[in-house]
Amino acid sequence: MYNVKLYDYVPEPQPVSSDYLIGVHYYPAWKKGAAQLHNGFRQIDEYPERTPLLGHYDEDNPEVIDWEIKWASEHGINCFIYCWYRYKENVGKKITVKDLRCGHGIHEGLFRARYRDKIKFAIMFEGQKKWANTNPKDFEENLLPFWMEQYFTKPNYLVIDHKPVVYFYDYQNCIRDGFGGPEAQAEAFAKAQEYAKQFGFDGINFQIEYRYNDLERYSEYRKGGYNSTFTYCWPVRQLRPAQQEVIQEQLKAMYLRAAEDPYYFIPTASKQWDPRPRLDIMPEIYGAAENSSLWNLEPDSWRDLLEKIKCLMDTLPSDALASKMLILDNWNEWDEGHYLSPHYEGGFKYLQAVREVFTKRDNLPDYRDPHFLGLGDYDKEWGKCDLSAYCKRKLQK
Repeated sequence: MYNVKLYDYVPEPQPVSSDYLIGVHYYPAWKKGAAQLHNGFRQIDEYPERTPLLGHYDEDNPEVIDWEIKWASEHGINCFIYCWYRYKENVGKKITVKDLRCGHGIHEGLFRARYRDKIKFAIMFEGQKKWANTNPKDFEENLLPFWMEQYFTKPNYLVIDHKPVVYFYDYQNCIRDGFGGPEAQAEAFAKAQEYAKQFGFDGINFQIEYRYNDLERYSEYRKGGYNSTFTYCWPVRQLRPAQQEVIQEQLKAMYLRAAEDPYYFIPTASKQWDPRPRLDIMPEIYGAAENSSLWNLEPDSWRDLLEKIKCLMDTLPSDALASKMLILDNWNEWDEGHYLSPHYEGGFKYLQAVREVFTKRDNLPDYRDPHFLGLGDYDKEWGKCDLSAYCKRKLQK
């Protein structure tokens, strides 16, 4: 039956209606040779249960992105938040697409996708020691013009209250230090607000990633000109926590933020943390396996977490962004070990939970396997993945 081509292309998405804005973090490292820090899908060869339903794909293929848009939009996810990197040697220079690490995800995949208008997108600027940050002059002359031309003015870029939203990931304080401190950063951001008005916007919404419960950092972020905080993934202190411990750790962090200032955070739901494929190649970041917290919410526990977060959101002031926006962690961090995209072990169960909790369920999601429709061969660059070990484990249970 796989030799019969029932469709010429990905069936058109049928997005579900929702009163909520549901974003999901997107790690665009799945083009052969693009990641550089790791070996892409080769990192999860020993973890076949993580294999995407699409196989080991290259995400510069717009057909791959169209499947992802279809699955996300049919389950209530309406924004991909792309990790965005630049190489160090390009700081201070005019930016081109080739200067980006993993820029293929947006520029070769999303921008060429047939159904790109079915989903919003945003960028998360990652300033790390391995990659470029910025400085006031570079930010004004290079970053902002590139972002404005390439992203902010696109009709499917995430704009809230007439302001494009841009996320900053700065856990090593590289961006802050590159600007020269919070005050200098705030000055650069103020100029950016005026710059955006030249293009018909009311400014720019600057978001900063923060995952810990010491909320005294809020004062520094406010000084730096950030409009609010968000979280990439929630840390869980226990090494091998029970399901309810994972849920309670996340809820505690969000209730603390809501009590401190409901206008200065966006809720995040984390489904999993299991970076074992990266431990050997990046021990300086992840540490040893015996000291690493490993956990994975089962589908019912994931739904329970979403329901409890929705209850919190519904109690917040209606004009607070946190009352209507949720960020999910993560669409496709396959080797770092947090992912929601359909895969062999979880299937669509995690997306189904999002749809059940946050949407009006007024559509009929399409659960047909792409290969069943005569589409596929998305893994021709990587080669077919070996699922025999995964199948043996399933049969032994």
